[in-house]
Amino acid sequence: MNDPKAGTLKVPGATLHYEVRGTGPVLLLIPGGAGDAASYDHVAPALADRYTVVSYDPRGMSRSPLDGPRGDQRVEVHSEDAFLLLDAVAPDGEPAYVVGCSSGAIAAVDLLARHPERVRLAVAHEPPLVELLPDAEKQRAFFAEVREAYRREGIGAAVAVMSAGTGPAEGAAAKLDRGVRPPPRPAEAIDRMMANFPYFLEHILCPFTGHVPDVEALAAVSERLVPAGGRDSRGLLLYRPAVALAERLGTGVVDFPGGHTGLSEHPAEFTEVLGETLRRR
Repeated sequence: MNDPKAGTLKVPGATLHYEVRGTGPVLLLIPGGAGDAASYDHVAPALADRYTVVSYDPRGMSRSPLDGPRGDQRVEVHSEDAFLLLDAVAPDGEPAYVVGCSSGAIAAVDLLARHPERVRLAVAHEPPLVELLPDAEKQRAFFAEVREAYRREGIGAAVAVMSAGTGPAEGAAAKLDRGVRPPPRPAEAIDRMMANFPYFLEHILCPFTGHVPDVEALAAVSERLVPAGGRDSRGLLLYRPAVALAERLGTGVVDFPGGHTGLSEHPAEFTEVLGETLRRR
């Protein structure tokens, strides 16, 4: 059950690599940032006894090549990829549980808005939907600055600008002092993520953070959307859109362990909260 079965799916403009574990209702895990299916490797096995757990490399990432040259990505294309993948792994049309983190959470929210019939519940962990914020113009400019830093000086400069603007950055040494030791990842997974960073910074960061969700469509299915955030992120930029989304829909925010990257830093605790959230709905 811990070893995933890999497959590929041809979608318009790309070929998706996906991985499947377990049995039961489908649980689709959408990675964010520069991550791929391996982002959930420390989460998926613990859920595979109750769900058919599916994760994948988004188009253009890792093992999901584009048919043509790279260009700015559109949220609706990525959410349509998720919809087509659900059709492939659950052809009977049964609604699935969907979980997304960061930019993957934006795709999950859009999937629910566009295809509510295929989503039983969507958990969106810190979707950076800054267009929902009262200072959206300022935050739009901030993410553009991150991209410009990448263009001028590379990945390190972009990460530094991002860290400075998204809240107090806790260094690796301080996290180790607190006992935060993320489980190790295989070298090949780290290499893939690093290779994905240029594509993410150039073609995903600004288009995704500039996406305006269909709040009217989401309001009609608000009971099926769980805006979520990291406890350590409260009040910070990447947490605020989850609050704004919950306020628009008249719901609340479910807090998970850690901050924006709680999935990788606290996988066992993250999985526990996620499992409880899924079971309650």
